[in-house]
Amino acid sequence: MKKIILAVTLIALTACNCKNNQPQLLDKAAFETVVDGKEVSLYTLKAGDLTMQVTNYGARVVSLWAPDRDGNFADVEIGYENIDRYVNNTGERYLGAVVGPFANRIANGRFALDGKEYSLPINNNGQTLHGGTLGVDRIVWDVKEVTENKIVFFCTLPDGQDGFPGNREVEMVYELTPDNEFAVYYKGTTNAPTVMNLSHHSFFNLEGDGEGTILDHVLQIAADAITPVNEVLIPTGEIMPVEGTPFDFREPHAIGERVNGDHPQLAAGAGYDHNWILSRADDGMEVKVADVYSPKSGRGMEVWTDQIALQFYCGNFFDGSYNSKFGKPVLYRGAIALETQRYPDSPNHADFPSCTLRPGEVYTHSCIYKFYAK
Repeated sequence: MKKIILAVTLIALTACNCKNNQPQLLDKAAFETVVDGKEVSLYTLKAGDLTMQVTNYGARVVSLWAPDRDGNFADVEIGYENIDRYVNNTGERYLGAVVGPFANRIANGRFALDGKEYSLPINNNGQTLHGGTLGVDRIVWDVKEVTENKIVFFCTLPDGQDGFPGNREVEMVYELTPDNEFAVYYKGTTNAPTVMNLSHHSFFNLEGDGEGTILDHVLQIAADAITPVNEVLIPTGEIMPVEGTPFDFREPHAIGERVNGDHPQLAAGAGYDHNWILSRADDGMEVKVADVYSPKSGRGMEVWTDQIALQFYCGNFFDGSYNSKFGKPVLYRGAIALETQRYPDSPNHADFPSCTLRPGEVYTHSCIYKFYAK
């Protein structure tokens, strides 16, 4: 059971997510607390036209302000207004967080490595999702360095945490650049064979937090195939070409154009909640793999990465039953997540690209969200 000492009385946020000439910052005092004996705080980063606020609890992005085509700012990150709502969460667990040590799902909470079977906590329809009970989204990350535009996080994951082997060390950097990029860089090591697949789980609405759905957002993904899933969202092991299906985003399409179509994979995922196999070599180079654009606001966001896959999720399990930081409900299909990654359930599919990390090797991963307006 987590022991939480609130440093302040949490103050309700009175700001609205309306048109603004300048970002409206959240109160740092509303995020200052102690979780599991470690101090939690709120950090503000700025560069170019972007302003971002981050807490070291789960290394979560809490807010991210970007201008529209007319220069008006809105917070495009779905999040909460105080730390209590993250720690004692009753809504979406992964808002703005880093997820891992194995992002996405592992079937039945089990995998084998070097002939040994490992058992993980079950936390999603009989499966392990985003690392299990604790993961990396419910720990307090150490803050190694903070500058005006960059924060460096660090954590040590002990052998056996959530069932994963190896004492692992992870360093992660969030950086804003003058080119309006929000860049995420990961580096991980282990002292024993393990699996590692970290990802970032911001939920974006390019019209603003709580400003309707993302069904009019226009999306493009450079991918010729997906890994289809069963009824509990575990990959079947097949590779499904997107040609002729609602999953073909090689040319831009509005998300709402085909999301309710008659396709068995849309039924399985309750919409889009799938892993796209990116049309690229596994060569460690950063390339543009996706683009999402809001015709209403003129805000757009490119996704660049060195990874080989991308999970696209469009908020199919939001239900409007709780509010985000501005007091507006988190609507059904009210946000989009674009998570760069290795394939889900890779440890249980010998023909999927490996996610094994061994002593002496270094796990690296870069994901860059580049914002623009037109």
